[in-house]
Amino acid sequence: MTKKQFQTESKRILELMVHSIYTHKDIFLRELISNASDAIDKMYYRALSDESIEFNKDDYFIKIELDKEARTITIRDTGIGMTEEELETNLGIIAKSGSLAMKQATKMEEDHSLIGQFGVGFYSAFMVADRVTVRTRSIDSDQGYVWESEGTDGYSIEPTDKADIGTEITLHLKADTEDDTYSSFLEEYEIRSLIKKHSDFIRYPIKLDVTKHRQKEDSEEYEDYKEEETVNSMVPIWRKRKSELTDEDYKAFYHEKRYGFDEPLKHLHLNVDGTIRYQSILYIPSTVPFDYYTKEFEKGLELYSNGVLIMEKSPDLLPDYFGFVKGMVDSEDLSLNISREMLQQDRQLHVIAKNVKSKIKGMLEKMLQNEREDYEKFYESFGRQLKFGVYDQFGAAKDELKDLILFHSSYEKKLVSLKEYVERMKEDQKYIYYATGESIHRIDLLPQAERLKEEGYEILYFTEEIDEFAIKMLQSYEDKEFKSIASGDLGLDDAEAKSLNEDNQDLFAFMKEELGDRVKEVRASTRLKSHPVCLTVAGDVSIEMEKILNAMPNGGMKAEKVLEVNADHAIFQTLQRVYKEDEAKAKQYTDLLYQQALLIEGLPIEDPVAYSNAVCALMAE
Repeated sequence: MTKKQFQTESKRILELMVHSIYTHKDIFLRELISNASDAIDKMYYRALSDESIEFNKDDYFIKIELDKEARTITIRDTGIGMTEEELETNLGIIAKSGSLAMKQATKMEEDHSLIGQFGVGFYSAFMVADRVTVRTRSIDSDQGYVWESEGTDGYSIEPTDKADIGTEITLHLKADTEDDTYSSFLEEYEIRSLIKKHSDFIRYPIKLDVTKHRQKEDSEEYEDYKEEETVNSMVPIWRKRKSELTDEDYKAFYHEKRYGFDEPLKHLHLNVDGTIRYQSILYIPSTVPFDYYTKEFEKGLELYSNGVLIMEKSPDLLPDYFGFVKGMVDSEDLSLNISREMLQQDRQLHVIAKNVKSKIKGMLEKMLQNEREDYEKFYESFGRQLKFGVYDQFGAAKDELKDLILFHSSYEKKLVSLKEYVERMKEDQKYIYYATGESIHRIDLLPQAERLKEEGYEILYFTEEIDEFAIKMLQSYEDKEFKSIASGDLGLDDAEAKSLNEDNQDLFAFMKEELGDRVKEVRASTRLKSHPVCLTVAGDVSIEMEKILNAMPNGGMKAEKVLEVNADHAIFQTLQRVYKEDEAKAKQYTDLLYQQALLIEGLPIEDPVAYSNAVCALMAE
């Protein structure tokens, strides 16, 4: 027998698999059963395209065999089997999936399910076994083969006599230790429990020889005997009555379908019997998938037709802004033999998608109203996606999403909805005020907010890049326009500012000339109380928008900045005096005030060295 070596990368992955990847060793059974179901799925798919194969579902099953004396567990399936080349490819190179390759070669994802994939999951067997033997015969071969490995030392592949098509995997269990009792996996009740926990909804029978008791004929004595039983229910969870299911059942389904490794935050079980009939289970994850905010993330729900998987991820069932939702939809009104392109144009699919969207929105609204803590937890993870939905496609979904978005507020420093903000607005308040910045702490320090806070106006805090863009698209809420605290007109009585600007017209004209096109205007401010200076804007592009847009390729858009000076601050009296006495110093003061305003906004100053020298010169006076 010639032993072959795993590739270096594969050996490292195998070592990691045994020691790190899976927290619980009992997960090996779930992985191997999924692979067995996968093999039967492949046979089913082959039968769809090969008339010489008759697929009688009753002939296909998974059998678990336990041998306490030999300390072995065997998982046998009647699936498609593997050739010598497939054994080499699928099991010699860890993490290379034969199922995935089949999908890519046949575009099988449109038509049928591959629950498990030979690859990393198969090697979970080595967490409990010190030797694994795979006997298999492919439907494409008259010769059977046996693959055997004791782990990282390598593997061997040899011909073997095997009459029937399919695969049987035998695990030779490790010896028990103080920490691990591997022999517990030889107990019927343990295996039965694991099948019910992880694999109850596998649609092929999972059979196990179960020990039973009976009275001997013509005797009062009892004897043990073995009887084969189908352990799994094979009834899809979505076809069960809600009253039959518990939260644990829904969580188990979430994990069995590999929707995520987290615990789902919320689930919704739908059974719609209208113009189009469908069943669905939808989940809101509790944590963000690692690739969620990347181009690689694929949204979509599993789509079944009468219990048969058509698409693993149907993107048309979810709008982008609800792309975080996981789950499945099963409808008897969709045809199995339908291509992806035709399916995307299917009127019935659009009806289902519209209904699913409405149900998701309703679920979120109920969470917001009745389970605020859970909603805020969800929002911390996926709120950005909702705000992007408000902005996306020129605001096509803004009315649908406006009541679901939240922002932190100056009142309580916690998340509030737009509805909550408007309900507690002051009677004379014209606008919904907001401020933008890198963090709540930075926004709290903004000079522009002083007067509004002093007069009791609530301010929404925008800390994410998408916030202001979304609000610009929304424009208003319940006829109340949004207004940045850095906007030129806050809708307050500015008669005092108007008088101050008229009285100091020459000074402000002088300062404007010194600053040139760096600012649109210089004027007196009544929004400032303790701070000497700030920047506001005259146009639609805010300073935060300028930062974001200029960070993009081909950026260059500028906000129309206005320098506002606090007329009640001591610096203003000094500015008036030096303007009359020393124009050179007045220019220096003007530049310093402008640079300070830039720093407050988190904008780069034009010449840090010159600014530092000017400050030092003033300190030396």
